[in-house]
Amino acid sequence: MRKVFVTVFLFLFVEAVFVEALNPSLNDDVLGLIVFKSDVQDPYGKLKSWNEEDDSPCNWDGINCNPRSNRVTEVVLDGFGLSGRISRGLLRLQFLHRLSLAKNNLTGSISVSLAQLAYLKFLDLSENNLSGNIPGDYFQQCGPLRSISLANNKISGQIPESLSSCVTLASLNLSSNQFSGLVPSGIWSLNGLRSLDLSNNLLDGEIPVDIQGLSNLRALNLGRNNFKGEIPDEIGGCLLLRSIDLSENSLSGELPSTMQKLSLCSEFILRRNAFVGIVPEWIGEMKSLQILDFSENNFSGIIPTSIRELESLKVLKVSRNGISGSLPESLSSCVKLLELDVSHNSLAGTIPKSLGQLKSLNILDLSENRLYGFVPVEIGGAKSLMELSLEKNSLTGEIPSSIGYCSSLVSLSLSHNSLTGPVPEALAKLTYLQSVDLSFNKLTGVLPKQLGDLGHLSLFNISHNQLQGELPSNGFFNTISPYSVSANPSLCGAAVNRSCSTVMPKPIVLNPNSTESSPNTVPQSIRHEKKILSISALIAIGAAAVIFVGVIAITVLNIRVRSAAPRSAAAALTFSGGDDFSHSPSTDANSGKLVMFSGDPDFSTGAHALLNKDCELGRGGFGAVYRTVLGDGHPVAIKKLTVSSLVKSQEDFEREVRKLGKVRHHNLVTLEGYYWTPSLQLLIYEFVAGGNLYKHLHEGSGGCFLSWNERFNIILGTAKSLAHLHQMNVIHYNLKSSNVLIDSSGEPKVADYGLARLLPMLDRYVLSSKIQSALGYMAPEFACKTVKITEKCDVYGFGVLVLEVVTGKRPVEYMEDDVVVLCDMVRGALEEGRVEDCIDARLQGKFPADEVIPVMKLGLICTSQVPSNRPDMGEVVNILELIRCPSEGQDELV
Repeated sequence: MRKVFVTVFLFLFVEAVFVEALNPSLNDDVLGLIVFKSDVQDPYGKLKSWNEEDDSPCNWDGINCNPRSNRVTEVVLDGFGLSGRISRGLLRLQFLHRLSLAKNNLTGSISVSLAQLAYLKFLDLSENNLSGNIPGDYFQQCGPLRSISLANNKISGQIPESLSSCVTLASLNLSSNQFSGLVPSGIWSLNGLRSLDLSNNLLDGEIPVDIQGLSNLRALNLGRNNFKGEIPDEIGGCLLLRSIDLSENSLSGELPSTMQKLSLCSEFILRRNAFVGIVPEWIGEMKSLQILDFSENNFSGIIPTSIRELESLKVLKVSRNGISGSLPESLSSCVKLLELDVSHNSLAGTIPKSLGQLKSLNILDLSENRLYGFVPVEIGGAKSLMELSLEKNSLTGEIPSSIGYCSSLVSLSLSHNSLTGPVPEALAKLTYLQSVDLSFNKLTGVLPKQLGDLGHLSLFNISHNQLQGELPSNGFFNTISPYSVSANPSLCGAAVNRSCSTVMPKPIVLNPNSTESSPNTVPQSIRHEKKILSISALIAIGAAAVIFVGVIAITVLNIRVRSAAPRSAAAALTFSGGDDFSHSPSTDANSGKLVMFSGDPDFSTGAHALLNKDCELGRGGFGAVYRTVLGDGHPVAIKKLTVSSLVKSQEDFEREVRKLGKVRHHNLVTLEGYYWTPSLQLLIYEFVAGGNLYKHLHEGSGGCFLSWNERFNIILGTAKSLAHLHQMNVIHYNLKSSNVLIDSSGEPKVADYGLARLLPMLDRYVLSSKIQSALGYMAPEFACKTVKITEKCDVYGFGVLVLEVVTGKRPVEYMEDDVVVLCDMVRGALEEGRVEDCIDARLQGKFPADEVIPVMKLGLICTSQVPSNRPDMGEVVNILELIRCPSEGQDELV
């Protein structure tokens, strides 16, 4: 009986073990993956299909199984947005072949020895935030691993010696980390390795002669490290190499001639080292070359003629060396060439006409050499050109009109030469042009008007030439920098502050000793010359007197007109009546001209509103603002400009206002129309009912104040509005808290943008006197007449506004015996480590410090005294969106 019992027990035990061998093995996979899931954060719900109640994970997202055994063989979670640490649960996946966790946000060190998984062949942990050192024995049991990628992390320390145990390894990518020290010698003996990428680390030492052991190597990238010494001759033994990148190291010496054996090599990049000697003639033996980059070294001699043998060459870059001689005509044999950059050398001679035969060429950079002669007409044959740079040579002659055939041209730089003749009209055909630099030449003639039709222009520099006549007045030339057209004495137009109407024709010069009569000479009255001249002099004196009296009369009349402005406004509006006033475009002297961008409204109360103080909303440097209602009940805000005597002509005024009317953004107050008479100008805006930011910050009562969440939204919305303005080439000039309106939903709307454009020129004295209320917001360069006013002035004002919003204090506070400047106060508090003392006390600590303090620091950066140190508004928007904490619903933000 006892024996029977033992037999039955053993049978049941063996059966249980057998069942466990079938099912619990599957549970190991489920358990391992569930443990992994519990150790990571999954903000996008990519792992929601991973259910611990399932018997098998084979239908889970990112999981692949062997269909015969139902065991997990692949875990591919690339780009799932996971964060957290790599879990030991993965070690339970005993049949795993591929593990790819790339493009996530995993952190911590690589301490879990994944290499000990017996069947693992592919391991990819690239593009995460992994850090720390890799243990030296991590790969001691790497088994059949064929590919390892740890690229784009923050792993430091030395490359583990145990990698030499991975004898089946074909690809190793440790790029873009912080590895340091020497490359382990064992790596050079992995003769199965096909790709080795150790670029962008802190590795040093020399490239060893043992590199010949990598006989199957196809790609070698050691760029952006601290390697030194010479390239060993033994590299010529790596006959299968197709790509070599040794750029940005401290390598030196001459190139070993054994490299000519590398006939399969298509990429040869040695940029930014200290190589010397000539570019070898044997380079022509590397017939598979497509990319050859020897730039920023110390090569000398000439460009070898054997370059013509490289029929597959697409990129040739030898810039910033000491190469001399001339450009070889044989370059035209490289018919697939896309980029040719030989800039910053000592090349002499003329530009080969044969370059025009390179139909695929996109970039041609011959700048900063000693080239002379003409720009060849044949250059127009290179019809795919996108960038042409010939600046800082000794070129002469005219700019060939054949450049107009390069229809894809985006950038043209011919500056600092001795080019003559006119700017060809053919440039106006290049519709993709963004940047043109023709400065420091001897160009003459009138600039073609058609250039104003180029819609993508962002730079057009013609300074320091001998051009004349009127600048184009449309398109980009409306906002062209005065510097870009400077040093052309005979140019006229707004950008050079020289009116074309004042350019008088040259006087006829008469020779009093001439006795010949012709249509261009004076009739026979030379004998009475003195008498005629005397009469002419009297006429001139009389004319001067009349002009003087006229000026006095006009001045008196102007004073009377200004004093009668309110009466004129009322008369004009009342005379025209509701219907006439609303219909555009009336040009009657009594009624003026009204234009509404969205239609023809009825201003039934407009005339009375302008004279009714109860309707006044406020006054600023450019005028008073009134509220009125259209006939359909739609409220609008009307700004009556008080700078009428400075406003441009009607044509210029209307052009500028129409441009401002096209600016649309939900954080900008919309300009809906305008009204014009010579003595009265009105701007018609949408009405924003919530008041301005200044009142919310400084005139709020009791417990009514802005929460942090509201303040942050105002800062971000204002930043977005300025970024949009700058994208439209509009500078605000007058940003302050009273010009930031708050609508009924709490959204900011920036007003008064671009009004300085309505003045004939940006006179800093006039402008600063008109915006005195912006004291504290004005960038320091406003005080310097020689500094150009740019978008960076708006960035400064925005920075002050940010500090005002965070602290609740005015930009300048006047005490009894002191004046406190907000920027200086916050900067001092930051230096003393008490920045939180500056935060508005009304917030009562209900704010996230990891938002408020970075925002204050950003405000200080924007108020840098040096304009170039201030970020642009697009960057500011990006920074603010990064600062914004994800938990906006927390209690302290209410």
